[in-house]
Amino acid sequence: MGTASERTSNSAPETADGPATLRRIAEGIVVEAAEHLRGLPRPWDEAAAGSADVARDGVMTKSTRTDVVTASDHALESLIRARLAVLRPADAVVGEEQGGARAATDTVWVIDPIDGTVNFLYGLPWYAISLAAVQDGSTVAGAVLEPESRRLWSAARDGGATCDGRRLRVSGTTELELTMLATGFSYSAQRRTRQINMISGMLPHVRDVRRAGSAALDLCAVAAGWVDGYIEHGSNWWDWAAAALIATEAGAVVRVPGPTGSVPPVDGLGPDAVLAATPGIADELAELARRHGAAQV
Repeated sequence: MGTASERTSNSAPETADGPATLRRIAEGIVVEAAEHLRGLPRPWDEAAAGSADVARDGVMTKSTRTDVVTASDHALESLIRARLAVLRPADAVVGEEQGGARAATDTVWVIDPIDGTVNFLYGLPWYAISLAAVQDGSTVAGAVLEPESRRLWSAARDGGATCDGRRLRVSGTTELELTMLATGFSYSAQRRTRQINMISGMLPHVRDVRRAGSAALDLCAVAAGWVDGYIEHGSNWWDWAAAALIATEAGAVVRVPGPTGSVPPVDGLGPDAVLAATPGIADELAELARRHGAAQV
């Protein structure tokens, strides 16, 4: 059995703008970015070497004092943009750190150079490099790479999802009480309190809750069947652009906001909620979140 990319290329002629081609480009670029990252100074190495304050070593803050961005974030985004400029010069690019607008082009690339930057800052291994190709407002190809484990997740629209070439499939869970749920929290203390209230209400009705610190990896975990569902409010487009497709192609029911902040149809989950779940519990999980205040988070 070949990879999803191979199956797609065998079943239909491939074009320069086709999902399978864009998937391979995304895979190659995130692998190159991870190799580059391994040669950069690590914040935790600097701390171990005697730095008085890790937060001063190439680290800045954004929305709050706890919302950090490192020099490595900027270096990786610059590298990814440079590679796209060579390989896809006509395409638009939107990145977490260097911005960009959705220009009138056929394909828009969405970059998260390090998803899980706080984990990266502290030396925790749960962070990822994410790159997605978007056409007509929807992701058609994407790749997510974990630099520490070197796992490579990817998907193409209608071409399936894989991790290191192995086909992904969501879990077969059908009972809410046996559901392993992943979630994440805002950098805003006020919103984090509302999220905790929602999750504390949901917790007695599921098996357990996990919080890894990377939206992209949480969605990939749904795709792999490592968790059965995931819900989080406040994630940005670049956080989920690639991984939401990976979860979808693995069979998950996925609900995301509009890519530029547009409000999706009113469903009681809140305008910026991301929810992904195996089909057997997706409706129940969404209703559980509604009952415990998802719309007010």
